[in-house]
Amino acid sequence: MDAASGGGPGRRTWGPWRGGVWQPWPRPSAVPSGRGLPPLRLLPLRAARGAPPAPAMADSPGPAGGGRPRCPRAAPTVEPVLFLGTVALGLQAPLCTQYLWDRLGAELGYNGSAASGSPGCGNASGAGDPRQQEVETLASHWNLYINLAGFFVGLFSVTLFGPWSDSVGRRPALILPAVGMALQAAIYLLVMYLRLHVGYFLLGRILCGLMGDYNLILASCFAYVADISDQHSRTFRVAILEACLGVAGMLASIIGGQWRKAQGYINPFWLVFAVSLATAFYAALCLQESVKERKPAKLFTLSHYMSVYKLYAAPGYQKLALYSLTFFLIVTIHFGARDVFVLYELSSPLCWGSDLIGYGSAASYLTYLSSLAGLRALQLCLEDTWVAELGLLSNISGLVVISLASTTPLMFTGDAESLNPGYGILFLSMAATPVIRAKLSKLVDEKDQGALFASVACVEGLCSLVATGVFNSLYPASLHFMKGFPFLFGAIILLVPAALIGWIEISDTTPEYGHFTDAS
Repeated sequence: MDAASGGGPGRRTWGPWRGGVWQPWPRPSAVPSGRGLPPLRLLPLRAARGAPPAPAMADSPGPAGGGRPRCPRAAPTVEPVLFLGTVALGLQAPLCTQYLWDRLGAELGYNGSAASGSPGCGNASGAGDPRQQEVETLASHWNLYINLAGFFVGLFSVTLFGPWSDSVGRRPALILPAVGMALQAAIYLLVMYLRLHVGYFLLGRILCGLMGDYNLILASCFAYVADISDQHSRTFRVAILEACLGVAGMLASIIGGQWRKAQGYINPFWLVFAVSLATAFYAALCLQESVKERKPAKLFTLSHYMSVYKLYAAPGYQKLALYSLTFFLIVTIHFGARDVFVLYELSSPLCWGSDLIGYGSAASYLTYLSSLAGLRALQLCLEDTWVAELGLLSNISGLVVISLASTTPLMFTGDAESLNPGYGILFLSMAATPVIRAKLSKLVDEKDQGALFASVACVEGLCSLVATGVFNSLYPASLHFMKGFPFLFGAIILLVPAALIGWIEISDTTPEYGHFTDAS
């Protein structure tokens, strides 16, 4: 070791040998004395408080910063928006159908309302009561008109707002539909207070559709999750978001059924109005923006529609189109069965009251949670595609049993003779949709997630359009020979997406993330 080095950095440097010892060199006056630690090592620590933030903390808040909060884990996320929006929809949809039943029944002089054990329901003669069939037919047709009015308008507004959100951000596309749902609830309240004609329900649906409707909330929430998640975890993140649908829908169904039975229709619809406003305020005041590079963009322009069209016109669009077709068939059956569930349960031989209808809706929403758990467990040993296939098998089996159900126990858990559950078999029925959403998201560029999920919402709007038209027309037409035929029809149709998903997986030899690997 060199004597002049003093043993390395951090020690004193020594001078010449004098008097039998090493003599130190004189210290420079600019260097303060210390205990072996040079001031240079303390300088960054002392100056850190006043220095500009390091590159790794560029998003930290500060006098010169304008980025995101320092702890993004604690930042509000999009799940409450979907939760609150689903609570509003879950309260409104079945109560609207029941209100149509009671209101139209009262106008026709029919006493067999939604209450269990009411006259003309629960006995053998009730099944052939012509007035009951007339009420069923009118309520089913009004459901058709109201849903057509909303979703046909929403079919075009969603594809306008979705690509627009790729430029201006997701928050405006979340606020507008929440305000529209609040306006719809307000009009429904006016109809109930003033006993206006049920045709005014159409006005509420059209206004809500012009502002995007619930489908725009869905599209924006899934695009938000795609913005903040990586591709490897996207399937499960999408499944978590769909599980929020189940929790919110189950809560809304139980509250709505019991509340309607105790206090009627008006107070639950006030809650719909309040929850819709809360959704809008949360998105406006609490939610952070997920689009990293925002820029001003015109709203009313055809370029937004063209961006959706280009997704399906690009090279390799076949897989995107096939997955969209499978999604269309699955969601159409889901919407169609849900539309006629309430009418099926209100009439004989089941004759459910509002409380049982609430429990039935809660059981159907519970499948979102059970499907999330099943998806997570099955992902440990199966590819996502085969998890979706098992979900479709669960859906088909449950619809077949429900189509033959004639008792309340069979609808929920099964009876002693058949030992086949109705709602219970559907425990994995919602596992297919998050898998398909995630696969669709991985097929397009990260900057086109809003356009993609706008197209998916467009498909969902078309699903509602077709499902409402087919099932609400098929149900009254099949009353005379098989009341549960619409559910059996849906089970048969689901065989098509099951075959398509399996064919795509078997014939596909391209790696799942090849698109992004090539782009990088």
